[in-house]
Amino acid sequence: MSEHFLADSRPLEPNAPAGDLARDAEAALEELAQVSTEIGRVVFGQDRVVELALTALLAGGHALLVGAPGLAKTRLAGALAVVIGLDWGRVQFTPDLMPTDILGAEVLEEGTDGRRSFRFIKGPVFTGLLMADEINRASPRTQSALLQAMQEGQATIAGVSYALPRPFHVLATQNPIEQEGTYPLPEAQLDRFLLQIDVGFPDPESERRILVETTGLSEHAPQPVLAPGALARLQTLVRRIPVSEKVLGAIIELVRSARPEPDSPAITRDTVLWGPSPRAGQALMLATRARALLRGRLTPSLDDVAALARPALGHRMALSYASLAEGRSIAALIDELVGRLK
Repeated sequence: MSEHFLADSRPLEPNAPAGDLARDAEAALEELAQVSTEIGRVVFGQDRVVELALTALLAGGHALLVGAPGLAKTRLAGALAVVIGLDWGRVQFTPDLMPTDILGAEVLEEGTDGRRSFRFIKGPVFTGLLMADEINRASPRTQSALLQAMQEGQATIAGVSYALPRPFHVLATQNPIEQEGTYPLPEAQLDRFLLQIDVGFPDPESERRILVETTGLSEHAPQPVLAPGALARLQTLVRRIPVSEKVLGAIIELVRSARPEPDSPAITRDTVLWGPSPRAGQALMLATRARALLRGRLTPSLDDVAALARPALGHRMALSYASLAEGRSIAALIDELVGRLK
């Protein structure tokens, strides 16, 4: 890949023997099944959200969670961090939040010998998993500071670069209901997120379980499943998973058909203002591998492409004003393009 969108990007490793890959994948499947089970004891009724969040982490990327308040987005981030063996931190984004509140700052100190020197105090971004609550409430300057760290895997303070932990991931949230006093993320910054995950309301049975199990004297606390460093090993395994020419062709066809180009489908030319870049194809390629591993397969299928098309492409394209006025949606367009895949 010529351009990496991951803060933790590494070159693809040489193909491992099929037997080794199958053995490693089988061991990983057992670990990931335990991870999903443990998270399910804390976060109820959000199985698809949990799977997509795990997919983003296994693929080495960041995720944007979009949903109303009270849908366990912060709870999910905390549970994920504990279960997969990562340190984590949470920042509540507000309009007065400054870049140094996230990245850290240099302070002037005086030693015992009377000499003064600067010391760098790390900010909350120096962790394995950062929960960025309501990221669109901070100013564009602060958003850019975080998103630069997400892209480059480092923070630059006073001209000095400090490497972030590896792996480093961001789960950011947005409230789709209340937009007053917010700063919507520009398209180029949205592109930093591997997946956008829409968080909906739980089903009746799950909501009943929430009320029963979270309002008593005690709640289940998530327990670690993966040892520190295990996530990096699983991310390497994801990149070793082969992708068939059929699936690769479907990803390329889907991404290119979502752009308003002369050879694109008429539905795209008539409705899309701008479409996904090759980075969207990179995201979809890695995410399908991760989802296949989560579901116990050694190679992704067209079902993986279809299931991940909206989360991988939806935030990387926009409809024209005329199409929006007609009540059309990106989700419906992506579904139609997926239906055209051979």
